[in-house]
Amino acid sequence: MKKHTILFLGFIFLSVNTLTSQEFQGQAIYQSKTVFEMKLDSSRIPPEQQKRFQDMIKKQFEKTYELNFNKTASIYKEQAKLEQSGGGQGGMRFMSAGSANGLYYKDTKDHTYANQTELFGKNFLVKDDLTKLDWKLEKESKMIGNYLCFKATALRKSNDSGFRFGGPRRGNNKEKEDTKKDTLPKMTLVTAWYTPQIPVSQGPNEFWGLPGLILEVNYDKTMLLCTKIVLNPKDKKVISIPDNGKEVTQAEYDKIMEKKMKEMQDRYGGGQRKGDKGGHFRMISN
Repeated sequence: MKKHTILFLGFIFLSVNTLTSQEFQGQAIYQSKTVFEMKLDSSRIPPEQQKRFQDMIKKQFEKTYELNFNKTASIYKEQAKLEQSGGGQGGMRFMSAGSANGLYYKDTKDHTYANQTELFGKNFLVKDDLTKLDWKLEKESKMIGNYLCFKATALRKSNDSGFRFGGPRRGNNKEKEDTKKDTLPKMTLVTAWYTPQIPVSQGPNEFWGLPGLILEVNYDKTMLLCTKIVLNPKDKKVISIPDNGKEVTQAEYDKIMEKKMKEMQDRYGGGQRKGDKGGHFRMISN
């Protein structure tokens, strides 16, 4: 136990020395994986086509993100990759309500963020105060790469979102009850692993507030895992507030998103025939 404590204090000492430079900067690369559920009731789609569709969606949610950070601020974005042409996918893409298609800036000193994102072809700049989770620091630890990490947990509102093709089933009391329950706020457990070896209060996506860089986080059936860290890279990135898009608050953006999703549900779900069960596609995104 004493040996572990001495080693840990040594990590902290070296880490503090690393951050003494005013020009300190780091870069962390994260891989994301998201579990999704898809049910096609009474569908005429052959099983092999359903499997291809599931594999295609799975790839859409396996992405690589880049976090550039200094002592008090960070920029988080999805790494660009070449689009695949053809392949029978028909160019189908799925939109994420988070920062996947833009820039997510966090300032942990002023407790503010700016999310530059696109929604149905229109650019928005969401500016608001950071939400600090009530983290519980656990005793568990593990190594992620060369970094000693400690576990932390917290509860937050779930981002679990569902989209139904084919409209609601008529006369289904259970479905009506489930829809009623869906209006209540859901809470989800967030599990993070942070390293005091890099004592910055940063992390992927909107996560922050721990005494060390978050290298892994699990929430809403999504996992973000750090696969590479570069401290004080030769080519330093500009970490500044994004300035492109219509400026709105998070509450205003959520209302716009809700309205657009309702329009999509009405468009794709309004033409259901009586007795047709339709299909159910549930997306759980980050």
